[in-house]
Amino acid sequence: MVKYNILIVDDDPLILESLSTALEGKGYFVRTADNGKIANEIINKSDFDIVITDLVMDKVDGIKVLKEVKKKRPETMVLILTGYGDLKSAVDALRLDADDYILKPCSDDEIFFRISKCIEKIEYKKKIKIYEDILPVCCVCKKIRDDVDGEPGFGKWFSMEEYLSNKAKVSITSSYCPRCAEEARKQIEKLRK
Repeated sequence: MVKYNILIVDDDPLILESLSTALEGKGYFVRTADNGKIANEIINKSDFDIVITDLVMDKVDGIKVLKEVKKKRPETMVLILTGYGDLKSAVDALRLDADDYILKPCSDDEIFFRISKCIEKIEYKKKIKIYEDILPVCCVCKKIRDDVDGEPGFGKWFSMEEYLSNKAKVSITSSYCPRCAEEARKQIEKLRK
């Protein structure tokens, strides 16, 4: 099982303790911060899959924590946890790319459910990233399909040299690798005989 890293930020020590204990019991790696300033220091030194932050805290609030997380690592899921929920704060948080908004008090089951939804999103994003990195290459002629300017799967086919020249602005020179050079030499010797 993949272990996910979670940072919990809350100025209420009871919430920090109970939530971290519950999440560690489910197998997550958990760090805690009792204020937004410490959280932002931790965020700048470590990567987390999920950050759960209280909205209302002294000096550095949950919105500032959210902004810092998304600035450093946009793919990190951020859940805003608050006892002072209103429509405006929820909308503000979601506009700043919060991934969920939870009202206190909430049960452990609710937190587990919301975290499981975040993990699903993380895994989907990983799969999409893998597919984005796949370059379609013909297994026979080795031409490369460029789907950027057209419908995926129906792009124009280019030789490797054309593709690298057009996309990466790389100049290509032809040469032989040692194995192919040896094969070519053997073929030439065979033709001479």
